[in-house]
Amino acid sequence: MSLIVRFDACPICGSSDLAPSFVYDTPPEGETKFDFGETPYQRFYRVCERCGHFSSNSDMDLSALYDGAYVDATYSDADGIRRTFEKIIGLPSERSDNTGRVACIEAFRSTHSAWDGKEAPSCLDVGSGLAVFPYAMRLTGWRCTALDPDQRAAEHARSVAGVEAITADFLEAEPGSLGRHDLVSFNKVLEHVVDPIDMLRRTHSCLAPDGVVYVELPDGEGAADDGPGREEFFIEHHHVFSLASLALLAVAAGFRVLSLERIREPSTKFTLRAFLEAAPDQQ
Repeated sequence: MSLIVRFDACPICGSSDLAPSFVYDTPPEGETKFDFGETPYQRFYRVCERCGHFSSNSDMDLSALYDGAYVDATYSDADGIRRTFEKIIGLPSERSDNTGRVACIEAFRSTHSAWDGKEAPSCLDVGSGLAVFPYAMRLTGWRCTALDPDQRAAEHARSVAGVEAITADFLEAEPGSLGRHDLVSFNKVLEHVVDPIDMLRRTHSCLAPDGVVYVELPDGEGAADDGPGREEFFIEHHHVFSLASLALLAVAAGFRVLSLERIREPSTKFTLRAFLEAAPDQQ
């Protein structure tokens, strides 16, 4: 099934006030190479003048971004997944995005009264990929489950990262089938789906009472100043967020923002991260 993605209005706030932004007629350096057949490479972003959200548009069939071709193009094979995993976990802490991510969650854990007394709170990591994050969380005492639609990624999470794993598409999983968790994490995931509001909304069925959602997203406001070659604007990102559009995303999906911040990671990525809880009418 082909997938052509175009947005005539802002997919987050609904505004039709969209301004032209970056235009691409060749892949930027470092972008994963996909086979688009005879279709010329051409895509562009528009930015919402109301909320600052960037949305991607093209006439290319992007279905390859959602099947095994993505893992093939990115990691080559199971050995490639493991080599990349080992390279990342071997980084010194000052160069590791993941170390900062786990430290942020542990700092939040120390102040979240609902987790008092829980020696091993549970975490569902959606779109776990290399499973670097659930691996590190397990080492700090969390019970982690990695969720990924690719069987190779799920098997890697079990055999190498040492965490439970489920092979499933989060958007297609039956409500309640993934268990209830104290933390559900989306680390650079929601920008990859056409409808991030729908995906985040589905999280309510996975949260334990007083559960929290942790979200990381590419920061378009920060990255745009560095120009179109930034990885935040690579082809697999249908969305690149602003502080306002992340907050609006949360509200539209039935959540309340507990904290929201902009950071520059050791990898140089411009990133937004937030903790969310279900809005009172969703609890």
